[in-house]
Amino acid sequence: MKILIVINDAPYGTEKAYNALRMAMTLQKEHKEIAVNIFLLADSVTCAIPEQITPNGYYNIERMLKSIINNGGKVKACGGCSEARGIKNLTLIDGVEISNMKEFAQWTVDADKIMTF
Repeated sequence: MKILIVINDAPYGTEKAYNALRMAMTLQKEHKEIAVNIFLLADSVTCAIPEQITPNGYYNIERMLKSIINNGGKVKACGGCSEARGIKNLTLIDGVEISNMKEFAQWTVDADKIMTF
């Protein structure tokens, strides 16, 4: 089974990205046969910026994304959204790729289930 998780919100300020990544990590842990793909849209493309520093005891989106990638998950960021926010040419977290709507559409068609945050 393939699950596509679509995130729209910035990494901090709301807990949507956090909750999406918690779900992805739980799916990977509890259902190893499931393929998890994450597509970052709108402000969520900033989740892919490396060297995030958060207060002790506070969740860290970068660490969560790295865990998902290290466990076989795929993470792509919308190229147009990244360009609009000035991060398209920045170095991103290892394993996060800049993508496009054509690939997002294909991931959508290929997914058995889609979750949006």
